[in-house]
Amino acid sequence: MEQEVGQGTVQQPTDQDGTPKRKPKNEIFEWLKAIIIALVLVFLIRWLLFKPFIVDGPSMQPNFHTGERVIVNEILYDFRAPKPGEVIVFHVPEEGRDFIKRVIAVAGDTVKVEGDTITVNGKPIQEPYLKAPLAEAHQNGELYNKFTNFPNEKFKNGKVPEGHIFVMGDNRSNSTDSRMIGYIDLKEVVGRADVIFWPAKDMQWINH
Repeated sequence: MEQEVGQGTVQQPTDQDGTPKRKPKNEIFEWLKAIIIALVLVFLIRWLLFKPFIVDGPSMQPNFHTGERVIVNEILYDFRAPKPGEVIVFHVPEEGRDFIKRVIAVAGDTVKVEGDTITVNGKPIQEPYLKAPLAEAHQNGELYNKFTNFPNEKFKNGKVPEGHIFVMGDNRSNSTDSRMIGYIDLKEVVGRADVIFWPAKDMQWINH
């Protein structure tokens, strides 16, 4: 395709089908637009759906350790309530920080803690995530949970009220949880911990 320019002519670059080639300026603009859209999506996913959380303290040992980074799914509980066995992150307004603990019982359940036996609605629960440390403690003639005086009377005989959950740390002898701070309001729940992503050697999906 020829265009008149002054007293001569120039040949405009074309593709094989004869259509004019796109100008580099347009390509740069399209790339910038794609990058901006990608960054916006990453931002939305990062801040609205998932959030990194740093484990601090020994309360979830041996399954979680200080310094580990976990990804918290913030959208899951918009569709359903937490379930027993799930590891969650929640706000503790009195402490001014977030805790990571395991859900033991939900609204309507009656919880009782006696040594290493936890009963929910009169039935002992199974805790495969604590199988090794429980066995080791019992082999040594000790209790894994040395904090045995869960005050059921203080919490209405252990019945979890509506809109709340009962949580405990996996490290039963060194965890500030529902035994001390009471039932957790669902409004304070940030989300479910789904992935340990750092350090790389500890990277794994969290088994609930």
